[in-house]
Amino acid sequence: MTTVRKTITLTDKQDAWIKSQISSGAYTNDSEVMRDLIRRAQAESDRLEAIRAALMEGERSGLSDMTPEAIRAAVRKRKSLK
Repeated sequence: MTTVRKTITLTDKQDAWIKSQISSGAYTNDSEVMRDLIRRAQAESDRLEAIRAALMEGERSGLSDMTPEAIRAAVRKRKSLK
């Protein structure tokens, strides 16, 4: 995997937080901190996109004639199959 060198500007508070993460032993350098933050942001973005897609699918499907309990049971069953 190729890497790209970037220059970023941080506040003193943000820089201090990054340094504290490194001194705690959680990371070995600034780049590790930034890459982890980016990976986490990407995962969160993917999670939110999946939720949005599910909501849109639900809206397109229209109203259901299922009772709330039947819907909950179907969700529990689907989760147990995973």
